[in-house]
Amino acid sequence: MSLALRPSFPDYESVSKHNNFNPYSDNGGSVVAIAGDDFVVVGADTRLSAGFSIYTREQSKLFPLSANTVLGCSGCWCDTLTLTRILKSRMQMYQQEHNKTMSTTACAQMLSIILYYKRFFPYYISNMLVGLDDEGKGCVYSYDPVGHCERRTFRASGSAGALLQPLLDNQIGKKNMLNAKEEPVSKEAALSILKDVFISAAERDIYTGDSILINIITKDGTTEETFQLRRD
Repeated sequence: MSLALRPSFPDYESVSKHNNFNPYSDNGGSVVAIAGDDFVVVGADTRLSAGFSIYTREQSKLFPLSANTVLGCSGCWCDTLTLTRILKSRMQMYQQEHNKTMSTTACAQMLSIILYYKRFFPYYISNMLVGLDDEGKGCVYSYDPVGHCERRTFRASGSAGALLQPLLDNQIGKKNMLNAKEEPVSKEAALSILKDVFISAAERDIYTGDSILINIITKDGTTEETFQLRRD
């Protein structure tokens, strides 16, 4: 066979090259919230990382929206910054238009609408909004990426959410315990449980660690404290 008639085959190595683009990045982090009759305790770790790289050990993942409302976010950090900026601007517009601060329940509904509006290109974040409702009771609202909202008295989310939630179910919800009923938890007990579950998560999840930033919300406002975790 002459060279002119020899069949040619495509260069499959060059044909199969693909340029993949992923707009999301998982920067880890965990958030836990526990509500009582007249308070809410919410905590989030301060480690911001990607893979095996730690960007900073002192990044707050709690965002105060008003005196009695706090948003906790974990996941893609750029989406977190975008979402919180939108929420704060909406809160400011509401304040200027109605001359009053948006309530926690109204803010929870607004966040659900914002997330649903972005359902075709959702924010890659685990959101948890906490505060006091119109009756002064603590409330915890958790969300999926497209805005479905659920109110509970305790919730864990983020990279260690699957590790933290069973502990909360057992210690606060009294699940899988004989002759035990769920009862309102005190503020001191909620703080103790929150610290204990984060200590457990830091032993198993490399994206959770360094320290916890805790916000305690009551009718008198929000107080803040920190608790150190392992740093390796």
